[in-house]
Amino acid sequence: MRADARHNRLRILEAAAETLAAAGDTSLKSIARRAGVGQGTIYRHFPSREALVLEVYWEEVEELAAAVPALLGALNPPLALRTWLKRLLDVGACTPEFACAMSTAGDVLTEECGQAYQPLLDALSALVAANEAAGAIVPGTTAEDVLLLLGPLWRVGADDEEYARSERLLDVLLRGLCPSDGTRGALPGQ
Repeated sequence: MRADARHNRLRILEAAAETLAAAGDTSLKSIARRAGVGQGTIYRHFPSREALVLEVYWEEVEELAAAVPALLGALNPPLALRTWLKRLLDVGACTPEFACAMSTAGDVLTEECGQAYQPLLDALSALVAANEAAGAIVPGTTAEDVLLLLGPLWRVGADDEEYARSERLLDVLLRGLCPSDGTRGALPGQ
């Protein structure tokens, strides 16, 4: 990549991070204006809005993906799955743009978007496989299924009452996914 293209990419990422962190207009047009580039320049570097947003939140993606081995080493598979999904929901609650991108990333899985989305999908796949091996999850469940089911939970508000509601809904989701996990007493909120 040429030096000017690298510079533009960095400016776009910085502008996107600033724009997404602020209240108000978070459109690509607004990001382009803040970066001092045209929208076409953004699309040359990021084929979709989701790809740009997931790139901005790359550190969160890496942390979530890296957490899986430790969770599976310390907790039984259903509790590891619940703990990880709760962390994923928390990231989405704190950063609604990330949640929105995650909710649609599977539908617009370009190479760029896949680079950020795939580590999360791989991490969740490991959790699903561990649960299937333990006989805790409905056989045939995929990571994509779980993310699709999780999508509506990201739309629950971020205030205290809505946060408690998302916790309850996560437990409902997990009771459906893991009907015989044997951890009913271990899941908070039950």
